[in-house]
Amino acid sequence: MDQSQDSTPDVTQERIGELVRSEKVVLFMKGTRQQPQCGFSATVVGILDSLLPDYRTVNVLADPTLREGIKVFSSWPTIPQLYVDGEFLGGCDIVREMYQSGELEQSLGITPTEVKPPTITVTPRALEVFRLASRDAGPGEAIRVEVSPAYQTGLGIEAARDGDVRVVLDDITLVFDRISAQRSEGMSIDYVDEEGRAGFKIDNPNAPPTVVQVSVEELAAKLEAGAPLELFDVRTPREREIAKIEAARPLDDDAEAHIRGLAPDTPLYFHCHHGGRSQRAAEYFLSQGFTRVHNVVGGIDAWSLRVDPKVPRY
Repeated sequence: MDQSQDSTPDVTQERIGELVRSEKVVLFMKGTRQQPQCGFSATVVGILDSLLPDYRTVNVLADPTLREGIKVFSSWPTIPQLYVDGEFLGGCDIVREMYQSGELEQSLGITPTEVKPPTITVTPRALEVFRLASRDAGPGEAIRVEVSPAYQTGLGIEAARDGDVRVVLDDITLVFDRISAQRSEGMSIDYVDEEGRAGFKIDNPNAPPTVVQVSVEELAAKLEAGAPLELFDVRTPREREIAKIEAARPLDDDAEAHIRGLAPDTPLYFHCHHGGRSQRAAEYFLSQGFTRVHNVVGGIDAWSLRVDPKVPRY
């Protein structure tokens, strides 16, 4: 019998015990504090970041033995897992509940902080839709606004909970959990009907920059007006020989060096054949700190169809 294999679980458990005791607050998660790899881990990181300047994280995706071993250590089947003073506190749902009630701050040894109601703007049209939706609401129910770690906003009708933050607008009450309230300062909510499609339009100034999708018509108008922008073609040299937008610069090594020398708020536009490769390029430069990054929807194929039919299709 291989004695080293028999001892592996014990060694892993000893290692985990050392990790959970290494600092006051230790979070076993998927990914890193800077880049969580699942929504549950991102939620707990968001809560802890709002309370603590520093804490230790352990990326279980980097070590399969830790990923399985921590479940045995805590007798808890999921990740993330939060430990405080060497004791297992809970997973994502428990951490959220404790934060909502104020118990989490007590466990961390810090004074619970009052979360002020966010200042938000709701247009008359959106308020009217809220009123219509509230007609079927039961006693104690209100419009719930939830903002995820990725700043995606959810709206629904639910019962208010202990610890909720309330915002009253005319005869409508909006409720937020504590962390959603913190993410909602300055939010505006509208209800619009565009091209036959109606729905809420939410603007949150706290949301991180995202890649903006632009049509070929919008790009053509900006080029025609001489708007200050940088347009890059991410296709291969062979594809550019077949068809190209004259204003676009190939995204080669020289172009990448040029981009890195630009101000972070420079408008960057990327196109490819249909929009897929350029989306990935745009996301990359967004991750590098550029804040005004655009992807041309439909790529040069859409340009040929709707802007300049002289550009060959392939």
